[in-house]
Amino acid sequence: MELVRSHVLVCGGTGCTSSGCEKIINEMEEQLIKHGIEREIKVIKTGCFGLCALGPVVIVYPEGAFYSMVKPEDVKEIVEEHLLKGRIVKRLLYQETVQEDDTVKSLNQVDFYKKQFRIALRNCGVINPENIDEYIAFGGYSALGKVLTEMTPEQVIDIIKRSGLRGRGGGGFPTGLKWEFTAKAQGDQKYVACNADEGDPGAFMDRSILEGDPHSVIEAMAIAGYAVGANQGFIYIRAEYPIAVKRLQIAIDQAREYGLLGQNIFGTDFSFDLEIRLGAGAFVCGEETALMTSIEGHRGEPRPRPPFPAVKGLWGKPTLLNNVETYANIPVIITKGPEWFSSIGTEKSKGTKVFALGGKIKNTGLVEIPMGTTLREIVEEIGGGVPNGKKFKAAQTGGPSGGCIPAELADTPIDYDSLISIGSMMGSGGLIVMDEDTCMVDIAKFFLEFTVDESCGKCSPCRIGTKRMLEILDKITNGNGTMEDIENLETLCKNVKASALCGLGQSAPNPILSTLRYFRDEYIAHVKDKKCPAGVCKSLLVYTIDAGLCRGCGICAKQCPVNAISGERKKPYTIDTEKCIKCGVCMEKCPFKAIFKNH
Repeated sequence: MELVRSHVLVCGGTGCTSSGCEKIINEMEEQLIKHGIEREIKVIKTGCFGLCALGPVVIVYPEGAFYSMVKPEDVKEIVEEHLLKGRIVKRLLYQETVQEDDTVKSLNQVDFYKKQFRIALRNCGVINPENIDEYIAFGGYSALGKVLTEMTPEQVIDIIKRSGLRGRGGGGFPTGLKWEFTAKAQGDQKYVACNADEGDPGAFMDRSILEGDPHSVIEAMAIAGYAVGANQGFIYIRAEYPIAVKRLQIAIDQAREYGLLGQNIFGTDFSFDLEIRLGAGAFVCGEETALMTSIEGHRGEPRPRPPFPAVKGLWGKPTLLNNVETYANIPVIITKGPEWFSSIGTEKSKGTKVFALGGKIKNTGLVEIPMGTTLREIVEEIGGGVPNGKKFKAAQTGGPSGGCIPAELADTPIDYDSLISIGSMMGSGGLIVMDEDTCMVDIAKFFLEFTVDESCGKCSPCRIGTKRMLEILDKITNGNGTMEDIENLETLCKNVKASALCGLGQSAPNPILSTLRYFRDEYIAHVKDKKCPAGVCKSLLVYTIDAGLCRGCGICAKQCPVNAISGERKKPYTIDTEKCIKCGVCMEKCPFKAIFKNH
């Protein structure tokens, strides 16, 4: 067998898969065989590298050449120039990795990566997630071995408590305390569960961890099982994540084959096994009691608390539930120690947080930053800023359950308590960036429409209250709102927040309350001036033709789908505002830029 001289890592996450990474891998393997170097070069399909905006991504080591937006037809050049002749293909490189002397920067020198600190994502983009040997080679399952052969359950829980790890699913409850409550609960049977439902719009953190490093979650759940006295675990994941489900099942089968799941693990008397349960994509099933109801085979609806799952969870037995990212931190905490983990982050928010960075941002993708990093650092440095010269206006954290953070608070550190103090929340980790062209009333309406659709209907405040809130927002964005509507909306938000049964209903008003807090002037403009300052709300727009610029070509009239534009050739045309449906086609097609959108 010949020595492998280069490794070609190809991102196999959902984003790069959708843009053709499989074709790149196939073409790469064909080209290697064609040139007789298939034994010298190893092609590895990994998880997400993070820079999703640049996919498909291919990284060649040992040089560390970061090729972005690679097409199948580019592969021949990479093989013949780089892998055969040792000449890096500069035109395909991610340009920020190219230095003035034409050498390649390491990734930790690039703006997107240099402020990141990967713990939960440590193996994503590094190993083949479908090969247990690669996970073991990077220290995998050593934490489980250490726990089972050297520690008592009480010692494990003490380590997690001392680390300061808090739940990464949104609530931020201390993980060690939750483990302790479950361990102390009385029951002849206990369970460990993983929330991999992840329903926030624009969120893909948990999916990426399961696609890129599924064994880290399996190992953590076995450790948790030992700590709380459970012998059975369930991973609840939405069926909309086929790649994650497939790799997770492969990883579970491999762990069983290696004796890392099942009976008498590491030769001890501890036994633990895992099963996957598929969800149908209901947002409410991200709430812990609804999730457990769904695992049991019933319609996913929340239950009143208390009793909490640690006392009465799955099938009425004590159950520990954490989300994917929380579990992904556990093996590292065990191997590196609680002091190491607690040295990262802030006083009350230890460690790192993974965010799915999206919206009006240059570098869309997956980032993991130390707690306490400011929103400005994420948007301007890691994210590369807002594209097209637009101004940063706000960022939404926590999805439909979170709130909008205005640009003037961009220096707020990202941690649990700071976000709550300004009317937002960490949530599971979605971070949507908005520019000056975003209507904040419309954004609140967008998230509320999602919540109304996803409400299970069990309690009246959520089932009825969110619909009434949406009706008021519709009225405002259609230009029919009154100042009294704004007051009624705010009152209704507070009532729903105080009386809904579960976290979904209780947090549904957050996007409205935060936009009312920081962008009330936009609500007032919609009501008093009948204008949308951002020019988004169609009902409040008026399209006009500048007679001085119009050349009377008639293109706008031909393109109008409702015949709202009329006039004579070579004379200025006019728009009938009563007929106009405000589709914007005329403005888009006018070659003389004579049509304007007034708002």
